[in-house]
Amino acid sequence: MAKAPYSDAPTHWQPELTKIVDGQPVLFCDVCVHEFGMGDVEDPDIYAAGPLWEWQQSQSGQWVTTHAVEKPYWIRAVDYTTYGHRYRIMARLSEQDRTFFKLKWGK
Repeated sequence: MAKAPYSDAPTHWQPELTKIVDGQPVLFCDVCVHEFGMGDVEDPDIYAAGPLWEWQQSQSGQWVTTHAVEKPYWIRAVDYTTYGHRYRIMARLSEQDRTFFKLKWGK
């Protein structure tokens, strides 16, 4: 899983893109597939390794890793309500895979 640099605007993010696959137009876009919070710690990326690993080993994490068009990445943002950090795992999925993911895991 790739890491995006510390920023509120992820640099890995790409706009929606429509490609022709087997003669049919398919929409691809970045989707937040998992999100969790981290308290105010000295090095939040080290503490986030555990929840990131657990998600990657879960059923939804395995499915996303297999079906993502590109390698999933995570971003960290400041959570002003808790004075901590908010992590989001982003993956580029096709429209069909995004629909399946939302129906099965409710994100």
